[in-house]
Amino acid sequence: MEPVSLALALAQFAPSLIKFFTGSDKAAVVAGKVIDIAKTVTGAPSGEAALDVLKVDPAKVLEFQQAAMLNDADLTKAFLADVQSARARDIELHKAGFGNRRADVMVALDVLGLISCLLVLVLYREALPGEVVGLLSAISGIFGACLRDAHQFEFGSSRSSQIKDATISKLTST
Repeated sequence: MEPVSLALALAQFAPSLIKFFTGSDKAAVVAGKVIDIAKTVTGAPSGEAALDVLKVDPAKVLEFQQAAMLNDADLTKAFLADVQSARARDIELHKAGFGNRRADVMVALDVLGLISCLLVLVLYREALPGEVVGLLSAISGIFGACLRDAHQFEFGSSRSSQIKDATISKLTST
């Protein structure tokens, strides 16, 4: 089993790990760390064997969850390296005189999708079945979340995020 799939299978025993799997090239690094944690906890020679142990031993599951929490800082550092490189890419593009058209198009489509869903809800609410209204509301929420994420990427998210960024900088410099 390849590392990311195996780590996702292991994450069923520690669901807090799911947030680290971004689908990027950094996911493989994080997956390797999760597999190493599982092998250490279970004493198994491979990730697959560790998964088999966790499927049958609740005590090892608890130990795996605790070990995952203890390693959260390292996993977070590997996970956030991807976001840092994306911001650095945007800065370098700007310095070279280029814009990020892809991001501009993404945000424009998010706005268009949100406005479209809201217009359909406002104009056709009485004619739509409740299930469709619920679905359109959920889709509107997704478009809103996409816009929030883009805003947070560009401008930072909060004071606590700034503290987190400073902490990560300190961790990566040591």
